[in-house]
Amino acid sequence: MAKLLNVQAFKDFFRSGQIGGVILLVCVAVSLFIANSSYAPAFSTLLATDFGFTFGTQIYSFTVSAWINDALMAVFFLLVGLEIKREMIEGELSSVKKASLPVIAALGGMLVPAFIYFMFNKGQSTASGWGIPMATDIAFALAIISMLGKSVPTSLKVFLAALAIVDDLGAILVIAVFYTNEVHFHYLLMAGGVLALLLIFNFFNIKPLYFYLIPGVFLWYFIHHSGIHATIAGVLLALTIPTNKTNIESPLEKLEHLLNGPVNYFIMPIFALANTNITFQKEMVDGLASPLGLGIIVGLFAGKTIGVTLFSWIGVKLKLGSLPTRSGWKHIIGLGMLAGIGFTMSIFISLLSFSDELHITEAKFAVLCASVISGLVGFIFLKSIPKKKSEVIA
Repeated sequence: MAKLLNVQAFKDFFRSGQIGGVILLVCVAVSLFIANSSYAPAFSTLLATDFGFTFGTQIYSFTVSAWINDALMAVFFLLVGLEIKREMIEGELSSVKKASLPVIAALGGMLVPAFIYFMFNKGQSTASGWGIPMATDIAFALAIISMLGKSVPTSLKVFLAALAIVDDLGAILVIAVFYTNEVHFHYLLMAGGVLALLLIFNFFNIKPLYFYLIPGVFLWYFIHHSGIHATIAGVLLALTIPTNKTNIESPLEKLEHLLNGPVNYFIMPIFALANTNITFQKEMVDGLASPLGLGIIVGLFAGKTIGVTLFSWIGVKLKLGSLPTRSGWKHIIGLGMLAGIGFTMSIFISLLSFSDELHITEAKFAVLCASVISGLVGFIFLKSIPKKKSEVIA
């Protein structure tokens, strides 16, 4: 029964990711149009506008951009955290045998792109952006592979989802460890107290979601002020939500179901709308040939392809795992290409990597170009693999 439950949850997650990817694409186009029209100044002013509320003597006010990148994206990371936990409990990451190859492939898909970026930017002012090409965008990657329909085995789609989930976990750890500038330990201590309370609720199997969501708001606030990026609060909160292996819907599955729509249809599109407003300039095209641009493009497209394929090959040869059912090495190469669609997470890490606006803009443009190349080439490559001549796994 647990398997049936997990398959249905995966179908829901996949379906929402598929449609969400299309909405994301529309929002990217709208954002680019606004940024290159007479509406650009007004839109920039809107994003820089402060709003919030006052509670007693405290004023809680942030810019629209900060609310999107720090608050709304924390909800996105909450959903990612829920998906990671569920897959670890009853899904594709629930056993060493199941999880080994997606984890190994994801590891290669993170290390090789980061190394390529580092080699291009070693000694440069842009060296801090090494985390940008490590990420895979779940929504876009699933949207592209869904367009292939029966041209690829269903198992490959599940493998890509598992790989992207592990990839996101890696990106979360990178953000927490390497993109935190200053830590205020008294806020971190308070966040730890809230987290301990949530773990106690989990230990006693308290199921009403408000026991977790209300303290979760305070967890977000304390982590936000601690210096660690506030989106980490979403993941920590997710790990405390109770789940089970029965056919009874758990609080985790209930919350995941509730968040799928808002995250994929609202939060991620809003993030894309706010953060891909790139005003095209000649310098940006030149920037694609700079160490920053090359590090991102080569890292995402070639690095992901090489990393995922090479590490998968090593994993299979060492008998640490086996390739997805009815798939061959050409499928893994194509999947590696699709993993180069970095978009949401890559742009997010770009915002954390640089303080120079030009570097941020060039990084966004490079991520956009790399994601288009990866998605288009990956789609064509996978589509070109004859079903009857797919490689047989040894």
